[in-house]
Amino acid sequence: MARHPKGNGQTGAFQALTGTILLLLIMLAGTHEACASQILVLEIQDAISPPVASYVSEGINETLARGFDALVIRIDTPGGLDTSMRKIIQKEMNAPVPVIVYVSPKGARAASAGAIITLASDIAVMAPGTNIGAAHPVSIGMPGGMGKKDEDKDNGVSTMEKKVTNDAVAYARSIAREKGRNEQWAEDIVKKSISTPAMDAKDMAVIDIVASDMDDLINKLNGWKVEKDNIIFELDTTDCDIVEYPMGARYRFLSVISNPNVAYILMLIGIAGIYFEFSSPGAILPGVIGGISLILAFFAFQSLPVNMAGIALIILAIILFIAEIKVPSFGLLSVGGVISMLLGSLMLFNTPGLYMSISMGIIIPVTLFFCAFFVICVYLVTKAYRGRVITGATGLCGERAIVSTWSADGTGKVFCHGEYWNAKGPADIKEGEKVEVVELDHMELIIKKP
Repeated sequence: MARHPKGNGQTGAFQALTGTILLLLIMLAGTHEACASQILVLEIQDAISPPVASYVSEGINETLARGFDALVIRIDTPGGLDTSMRKIIQKEMNAPVPVIVYVSPKGARAASAGAIITLASDIAVMAPGTNIGAAHPVSIGMPGGMGKKDEDKDNGVSTMEKKVTNDAVAYARSIAREKGRNEQWAEDIVKKSISTPAMDAKDMAVIDIVASDMDDLINKLNGWKVEKDNIIFELDTTDCDIVEYPMGARYRFLSVISNPNVAYILMLIGIAGIYFEFSSPGAILPGVIGGISLILAFFAFQSLPVNMAGIALIILAIILFIAEIKVPSFGLLSVGGVISMLLGSLMLFNTPGLYMSISMGIIIPVTLFFCAFFVICVYLVTKAYRGRVITGATGLCGERAIVSTWSADGTGKVFCHGEYWNAKGPADIKEGEKVEVVELDHMELIIKKP
């Protein structure tokens, strides 16, 4: 009984100490949450393509999964595909946290699709020395232009082009209206392809902030309020954690092969590999390399404005090079193949956008290399085809032999091609004499004096 009161005192003291420690931990955790907000940063420094759209979508999902307070998309792009742009815009406008699009670094641009993505952000930011705009739609994926030339009386614009332009105008204006930005400017970047520098864009209510770098941006975001889905977010960037979320190796690889120049080279390598595998069955390596290259090229083509006429001309060029083997065209087929290859390369991607076209610095050397490669191969094959046969029974004809033994009846043995053969010929041939093989008759050589 003497111990019971003492035990209760120890238990009470232990419980009090434990409660105090837990209270302190809770207070520290609450203080950390209140002071250390987290911002995720994505980086776009390429044309807007399906891999880039998937990367941005994954980044926005990451903000929700890891509880980030805001998302910054640092962008420098010449534009890109309409479908990829719309996928990004849908994700950023429906993101559960504020999305800041920052045109950076100095000298960067948000052109075409990049301009609309910036308009759709909750907070639009530009660095000094950057520009935004030039969002007129181009004829992506429509062979031969925007459409049939049902021309307007005033400016000669096709009906299809007007439809596409008006759709883009309505889309840009609706986004600007939703975000409280300059609707007329949004219309002008589509209709007139205007582009605006950073400070002018801020004065025209196109963007919200001009920030020289990330530190400046974080300082200016402090206390900024954003309303999304009737919820007001107030950004507290004091001592916030900036977490970079770089594009993964998978998306980088897909983005690289989606480059028109890379896709073009992959297609040519694929065609050449398949051709050599069929011409020399069993080589394996050319077929494997060609098959992989063609599959990668086809993946890239699904995200690029491919003109089927361009592909047809390139395939025709390969056929003309192969036909040079069988048809005595005196080089005309090879010349036609060179012309077809060059025209097909120029027409391969049907858009005037520089970011979706093949560089002439790639077209000319690659075309000349492949043309020279095929012409040389065709020449070697033709030379081998027309050359004298050196194997089998036919290959023995015309060969020189040395008489080993010989009898007066015109028969004996000769040494030819590393072997001793039975032979018959003139009776006056002597042993050790060099003779010429005329033909092979049932495993017996017919010889004569040279």
